[in-house]
Amino acid sequence: MATPYDAVLLVSFGGPEAPEHVLPFMENVTRGRNIPRERLEEVSQHYYLFDGRSPINDQNRALKAALEELLAERGPDLPVYFGNRNWDPLLPDTLRQMRDDGIERALCFVTSAYSSYSGCRQYREDLAAARAEVGEGAPELDKMRVYYNHPGFVEPQVDLIAEALENLPEQHRADARIVFTTHSIPLTMSRHCDYEAQHYETCRLVMERLPDREWDLVFNSRSGPEHVPWLVPDVNDHLEVLAEEGVPAVVIVPVGFISDHMEVIYDLDVEAVQTAERLGLPMARAGTVGVDPRFVAMIRDLLLERLEDAPALALGTRGPNHDACPTDCCFTPGQQPREVVAAAEGAKRP
Repeated sequence: MATPYDAVLLVSFGGPEAPEHVLPFMENVTRGRNIPRERLEEVSQHYYLFDGRSPINDQNRALKAALEELLAERGPDLPVYFGNRNWDPLLPDTLRQMRDDGIERALCFVTSAYSSYSGCRQYREDLAAARAEVGEGAPELDKMRVYYNHPGFVEPQVDLIAEALENLPEQHRADARIVFTTHSIPLTMSRHCDYEAQHYETCRLVMERLPDREWDLVFNSRSGPEHVPWLVPDVNDHLEVLAEEGVPAVVIVPVGFISDHMEVIYDLDVEAVQTAERLGLPMARAGTVGVDPRFVAMIRDLLLERLEDAPALALGTRGPNHDACPTDCCFTPGQQPREVVAAAEGAKRP
């Protein structure tokens, strides 16, 4: 197969892998945001509950291995690299390795299914900044489109919900409320991207396959000053409302996340579970797509779209998202775009 790309780069957020990594990691995440030290230490406690190790890197290594296996079996025969925004392996280090391996151009899969500044544009900025840091010989990088409505992302959610329903008391399964949740973002960010609309579309597509059930979209992992408005309702507040309404049980679906990293295992498996138990509200938590074979095959589909102009698969009426982001896409007012953004633009089909 002739290809203008000679590698795939898996790009993610990163997370600490030992207690001594936690605060430096938090400082990387919040650099330039004037977050008080006490807030960093407070959030760090979430990681210490899990021995200071986020599962996200291990999950991304598993995804990388699954994609490598699929590409070896079905092609195209491309190496897969892995780099993070905030912790080892950091993007500049990965790009140096790619340069030294002779990689000239790579297609990048980002572990964020939706459009927003932090979930899309910032990753493009990070990729451009990493190329600038590496300098001469750094591989060219094109980002794959977001994939919130791709069947390989939507269809596994249906099975994950069905499995979670089986974990509820039998008498509550038929009337359990499906509660989708995702990472909250500031309203100033939300108003200038399709983050909410894309999430509602994913939820709608999933629930088309589970008809006659009530569902909601809520948010978790809010951070930042209290006076700054973020997307609501918070998942814990919503559980309070559902309990007051007499809802018999809930299934929490972390539709905004592709793997069980800290915002899932702490904010949902600890905090939301504690809230549900206090309310006497039976709750089950659905899994994430992780290394579901359909999700891994989706990455290959996105690759083939760019390699050989294969059909761009998308469910619903919104169609596939764009490959090349407009210069003002997901821009947050008041936040000056980095000069390196221009170098990240133009991720067009070859």
